[in-house]
Amino acid sequence: MSEKMTTSDETTAHDTVEAAMRVQLAKAFGGVRGIIEAAVPTITFTGMWIATSELKTSLIVSISAAVVLLIVRVLQRSTPQFVLNSLVGIGIGAFFASRTGDARDVYLPGILYNAAYSVAMLISVITRWPVVGFMIGSVTGDPTGWRKDPAVVRLCSKLTWMLMVPCVVRVAVQLPVYLIGGDDAVAELGILKIVMGWPLQVAALAAMVWLLARGRTPVRPPALP
Repeated sequence: MSEKMTTSDETTAHDTVEAAMRVQLAKAFGGVRGIIEAAVPTITFTGMWIATSELKTSLIVSISAAVVLLIVRVLQRSTPQFVLNSLVGIGIGAFFASRTGDARDVYLPGILYNAAYSVAMLISVITRWPVVGFMIGSVTGDPTGWRKDPAVVRLCSKLTWMLMVPCVVRVAVQLPVYLIGGDDAVAELGILKIVMGWPLQVAALAAMVWLLARGRTPVRPPALP
């Protein structure tokens, strides 16, 4: 009973697909604090590497910074999602770099992730299952019901393209630097990751919000039995 009421309440609050998407995108980006928390490990690692050229020291400081942010979140009893994401990211990068001894490899998982994400989103659009559509499903309570409306599928495809562009740009710029550069590439990759991280994502969000502001596609919740 309560589950049906929650779905109904959410649908009532968001009577158009565009309104629902704006709310879901805001949650996904985490606001200013989420942006800062995601960037701190990269900033601290890059700063320490430039100052010391010591891989182990740079990894310890960056991981410690993420752990401190996580402790603050726990003490405040607020969602640790974005801190955990950054901690997992720097942890995987640290594993790669510690195995090879090459500080550049801290950034390799991020490049591979963006490449894989780009391919997955491209496939989702080609097969007419755009990943953004599942955000609509989370609002209506029907994960795949949005596919019955061609207008919603087209909208979600456009939004998925916009979400994919930053990932493609990151790979196109960062991968050559990783492959060609030596030790100097560590600082360059760190700066590129910061500059091409949230700024690009926020630009994509702004474009998506602009597109969403132009339309009013009705949300069609599933019929309750």
